[in-house]
Amino acid sequence: MIAKKGVEYLSSAKSPNLGIVIAGLLLGILMASMDSTIVATAMGNIVGELGGMDKFVWVTSAYLVAEMAGMPIFGKLSDMYGRKKFFVFGIVVFMAGSALCGTADTITQLAAFRALQGIGGGALVPIAFAIMYDAVPLESRGKLGGAFGAVFGLSSIFGPLLGAYITDHIAWQWVFYINLPLGVVAFAMVVFFYKESVEHSKQPIDWLGAGSLLGAVISLMFALELGGKQYAWDSSMILGLFAAFVVLALLFLYVETKVKEPIISFTLFKERLYAFSILCALFSGAAFIAASVYIPIFIQGVLGGTATNSGLVLLPMMVGSVITASTGGFLMAKISYRSLMIPTLALLVLGTALVATLTPDASRLLVTSYMILIGLGVGASFSVLSTAAIHGLTAQQRGSASATLNFLRSMGMTIGITSFGIIQSHYFAASLAKQFSASGTGAAGGAMDFKDPHSLLSPETRALIPPDILAKITEGLSSSIVNTFAWAVIPAGLALLASFFMGRQKMDASAEGKTLPSEQH
Repeated sequence: MIAKKGVEYLSSAKSPNLGIVIAGLLLGILMASMDSTIVATAMGNIVGELGGMDKFVWVTSAYLVAEMAGMPIFGKLSDMYGRKKFFVFGIVVFMAGSALCGTADTITQLAAFRALQGIGGGALVPIAFAIMYDAVPLESRGKLGGAFGAVFGLSSIFGPLLGAYITDHIAWQWVFYINLPLGVVAFAMVVFFYKESVEHSKQPIDWLGAGSLLGAVISLMFALELGGKQYAWDSSMILGLFAAFVVLALLFLYVETKVKEPIISFTLFKERLYAFSILCALFSGAAFIAASVYIPIFIQGVLGGTATNSGLVLLPMMVGSVITASTGGFLMAKISYRSLMIPTLALLVLGTALVATLTPDASRLLVTSYMILIGLGVGASFSVLSTAAIHGLTAQQRGSASATLNFLRSMGMTIGITSFGIIQSHYFAASLAKQFSASGTGAAGGAMDFKDPHSLLSPETRALIPPDILAKITEGLSSSIVNTFAWAVIPAGLALLASFFMGRQKMDASAEGKTLPSEQH
């Protein structure tokens, strides 16, 4: 039993129903993390039926904004008042949002219901990791941490594959309805079989911190989503959103240093392992999202691959990530976190750098081998970093620590995909202008109609383009993607650099339930 102000936890490690509880937690992670990607492949059908082409971006953004903002808030609340009630709350809200999404009549309604889903998702992922760490005995945490990490990584790749299948063979509404049976099973497994013994006393809730964090995340996400699309980057709207983000972020940082129970405790960042684990997650997330988005475009838009679904294209990377997520979890008790992260993140740097050398005549086998390297490089980050970030912390700190890690990983992915999108679009447009002006074919204007690389993913569309024009467009697309990956080496390298400073800790009982010096009274 570990006691601290606010909540007293009793481990349920010896519970005979632990396997059922773990299965429920895994289902929760699968639903929440997959839902940020499963909708992508259904958007064409959704917009075709509901309309609102100018607003469809909010369907994805609303979920991500609500999920990201909710993660640190629910993580902290679970530390203060217990995990089970907030995990169950997350499932219920997520299922309610899913059911409403399937009934949406307009794209605006769908975006609002997706925000409700996101609120539930923000509670599920970080609290699931914290419950696992609370309830599972030390000797089993590595293996289960690997399983949790593998599910988290798998969902980002499996989501588009499942979304395309459901949309093509059933109806887009079932992209959301599929969460209902999964949610009911997860709900029953946790409610009836997880016995969390807690005693808690009332603690002040950091409402100003929660509000300023929510406002900062919303301002940043809207600026990144609208910038360069509905509004120019230097427009008053986008500059105002960025200014609001800066002001609210500074207010949040100030408030967190003053309140008694901060949403994100900066005391935790004094712990070397915690701070550098989070930096690894932030930067590796940015590099990983670049591979997830632009490798399928390269295969289909440059090589002319027949696979029309990113989930299928990314299978080699998925296999690699599962291998190191599982292996990393198994080895955490035997090898230091740093010794696991350095070689795997080195593979991420190598794989990203090799993708930056691809040419339009590259073989599919060569691209596949690079994808496997990237998958092997990022997989351990899903399992090892999640455990390293809560290493040695008391039960009352784990929820907040886990939530902060997942929040900043998601933030890295969000900023990464926006930044790399700007980079790729710039290089693509510049390459097309250069090639067609040099050739003097006069086809530059028509070629610029294909400045969106997704228009080249369909074999039918490619067949309509004259071969000489297609060759120049694919050359420009290839050049823009490899240049984007050259930039993606930077966050991959920063993740690797951060791993060298993680210290020599490994998963053992020596620091179990440790209280940080600044919190001892």
